[in-house]
Amino acid sequence: MQHRQIVILTVTMMVFTWSGVMVAAGQTAAATALAPALAVTVQQIVHTARTHGAPPAPAPAPSSAPESAQAADKEDGAP
Repeated sequence: MQHRQIVILTVTMMVFTWSGVMVAAGQTAAATALAPALAVTVQQIVHTARTHGAPPAPAPAPSSAPESAQAADKEDGAP
């Protein structure tokens, strides 16, 4: 595993463990209030994990016309 993956998993487990401890301690109202923050945390982790492994965008295809023909076209309109 990469270091980054280990850090992400560790932080995620800490957040969910803390939420479980709060529920077990009878603080369901506090855990319910933190539910949106947990959802955003999960969303950001998934987004980061998916974009980190995404391949780079392909380079644009070269034009089929030779460079000299393109240069001649540009010069024809010159004053």
